[in-house]
Amino acid sequence: MDSSAQQKILLIGVGNPLRGDDGAGPVVAKLIRERHHPCISVREHDGEGASLIETWASAQKVIVVDAVSSDSPPGTIYRLDATEQPLPGKVFQSSTHAFGLHDAIELARALHRLPRQIIIYGIVGKCFETGSGLSGEVEIAARQVAERILKETTGKA
Repeated sequence: MDSSAQQKILLIGVGNPLRGDDGAGPVVAKLIRERHHPCISVREHDGEGASLIETWASAQKVIVVDAVSSDSPPGTIYRLDATEQPLPGKVFQSSTHAFGLHDAIELARALHRLPRQIIIYGIVGKCFETGSGLSGEVEIAARQVAERILKETTGKA
């Protein structure tokens, strides 16, 4: 394995598993955690922006997975490197928090508190109702994102 695969990576699954597709991030976190990979540290997070900045404060490489709303079909996967460029507000601006992921990244950028690398996976949700589980499209996408992350970070799925 190359040295980048040996570097400890913090994976943050953002969302609320009790609100339908908003649980996509925690589902990906659970799938990654079940693989017990020593290079990946896994955290689940509710998505509150100020707390996110503290969560990734000491990490060099971070991957965040969150459900997003967009005009794209449910289950669409976005992957963006937020290290050098802002997240597109059209996809990542909406949040159940007044200060969410988009705001946290841009504040951290302004304060020079972004990790060395921060990759964002957004999964377009279909239903965010309380008490519902993941829609079929989002469940499939969550599994695909988990496999992509494992392949990207460890070289194998």
